[in-house]
Amino acid sequence: MDQITQLWNRLSWTQRIWILIAALAVGGGVTAFSRWNEERDFKPLYSNLSAEDAGGLVPKLKEAGIDYRLGDNGSTILVPSARVAEARLAMAAQGLPKSGRIGYELFDKANFGASDFAEQVNFHRAIEGELERSIMSIREVEQARVHLTMAKDSIYTEMRQPAKASILIKLRGNSRLSPANIAAICQLAASGVPELSPEQVSLVDTSGNLLNRARKASSGDDDNEAALDYRKSVERDVQNKIAATLEPLLGADHFRAGVSAVVDLTSGEQSEETYDPQKSAVLSLQSSEDGPALPAASGTPGTPSSVPRPTGNAAAAATGSANFARKTSNTTYQPSRVVRHTKLPQGTVKKLSLAVLVDHSLRFEGTKRVVEPPSPEKLKVIHDLVAAAAGFSMDRGDELVVEAFPFESTLSAEPPSLQAAPAEPKSSIPLPPWLQKLMGAKNFMMVAGIGAGAMLLLVVGGVFFFLKSRSKKKKIAAEEAAKSLAAAEQSKDAAMTPEDFQKQIEGRMAEQAANQAKQQAEELMKLQLPAVSTKKTEVLTKHISSETKKDPTAMAQVVRSWLSGQN
Repeated sequence: MDQITQLWNRLSWTQRIWILIAALAVGGGVTAFSRWNEERDFKPLYSNLSAEDAGGLVPKLKEAGIDYRLGDNGSTILVPSARVAEARLAMAAQGLPKSGRIGYELFDKANFGASDFAEQVNFHRAIEGELERSIMSIREVEQARVHLTMAKDSIYTEMRQPAKASILIKLRGNSRLSPANIAAICQLAASGVPELSPEQVSLVDTSGNLLNRARKASSGDDDNEAALDYRKSVERDVQNKIAATLEPLLGADHFRAGVSAVVDLTSGEQSEETYDPQKSAVLSLQSSEDGPALPAASGTPGTPSSVPRPTGNAAAAATGSANFARKTSNTTYQPSRVVRHTKLPQGTVKKLSLAVLVDHSLRFEGTKRVVEPPSPEKLKVIHDLVAAAAGFSMDRGDELVVEAFPFESTLSAEPPSLQAAPAEPKSSIPLPPWLQKLMGAKNFMMVAGIGAGAMLLLVVGGVFFFLKSRSKKKKIAAEEAAKSLAAAEQSKDAAMTPEDFQKQIEGRMAEQAANQAKQQAEELMKLQLPAVSTKKTEVLTKHISSETKKDPTAMAQVVRSWLSGQN
């Protein structure tokens, strides 16, 4: 303890102030690190809580003796990581948190005394609560409120009322719902409620914006908007294809492409029936044939009477009746016919107009700027590439124009010698992985504490070594001075005058003080400590000089006793 006190007394006020500052910094850093180490152990128990749910959870956590922290303006509750599971089980046993409206758990306990009206109201509430929970499960939705109007049936058509729904949602932060998300929410609500169509759902956010608008069949504005969007999408797609084709050849900043599309949004069906008079086909064929009547067998049995007799007038005269053979044929022909039923698609591109502007090439001959247009062969290659990428068709009446003009950036470009050279990346010493992780986590207080501790150790160590070297050099200087004084006393006459002895002592003391001041300055420069301005050496020199002038004999006796080691 005495050595520490002596060391502290030897320090100047500036050095003491720096040590106190370093000690305070180290203390603050250690306190901040311990605080951060304690707080980082807290893990979220529940997040995105409503004010009602958070207000119900906090008293229960206090009763259970569980330490907690509130974050995100009270919407997040954090507890120590070792007690997260315990706290969740304890809160679940008490039915917390009650996120949103209650759902079908309304019917967990049967109430035999409830009326039919009460049962219908509870069923209505249960459907609304379940829809709220389903909508809140969407990532962009933080909170939701659903209000339903059930359908009313009646025997009179004009008294019937369809089901309707109103949904109010609160989005997370700067999140936005895409048209597909809005349509999905409306379809979700319509599918969960009997006789509810998506057109009867109104979706509103907390800022009062109507997110979905019902489209009517006779709404010309909506049709025009849809047609314009589709046309823009077609033009954007063609323009992207052209850009992807020309960028590797010209560079992204050396061409510009424009696309204009004429789109036919009409749709329908077309029937076509074609007859070919040069071709015909048999439609129907009817044929009938009547043969002669065979006479009845007569006469003597035998071959002559069994063989049919020849037909003709003679036979007819012989038999007494006319038997004729008759054939009838009816053939119907019809020309060839082709019947086509064509369904016309919607969104057919009727015409494309393409324009491509190509930049000139630039080179420098010393400080002279030389701008050269692209060759006709190069423009022909660009024309063919654009036509192939965009689906150019002459039969459709498409237009394609490729022109070359120097861009403003090319005309105003500076020579390479006048351009600022890019700054070379600074060489940096790679940090250890643990320090990179620490810096990545942005633990500024911890880093400040470590830095302050290292600074304090450097300052204390530097002061300690400085004082130790200083005392050692003083001891060596005293021994050298004693040896020199002893040699001087032996060589000189004992009858030395007091004036000569005084001058000798003053010279040696001044030389010793100058050497000590020089050594102190060198040590301070090595340690990079703040410079200490003191006049201790000058005051000591003046005091010894004045005392020597007053009483040289006493001063000589003091020096002899100092050299001989007496107090």
